[in-house]
Amino acid sequence: MEFKKCNRCGNFYITDKDICPKCTPKDNLEQSTFKNYIEQNGYNSIDNISTATGISQKNLNRFLGYEGFEDYKKNISKFDGINLK
Repeated sequence: MEFKKCNRCGNFYITDKDICPKCTPKDNLEQSTFKNYIEQNGYNSIDNISTATGISQKNLNRFLGYEGFEDYKKNISKFDGINLK
């Protein structure tokens, strides 16, 4: 395990994950909200998804780097006209 800084709240913690245990429930809820939004409304720009869901663009972009979000990343990249790596 490593000493890390939480990507959501900025607090330091010791774990092997990118977010602290305190932020995990909210992160899971936002990931679910993001997936549900795409399923109900189709692909859209990060800006529009952020506005509609209340999830920050920073967190949406972070989610796109997670395993299981490959199709979202590919399709949102096409919509935004950018190449996300």
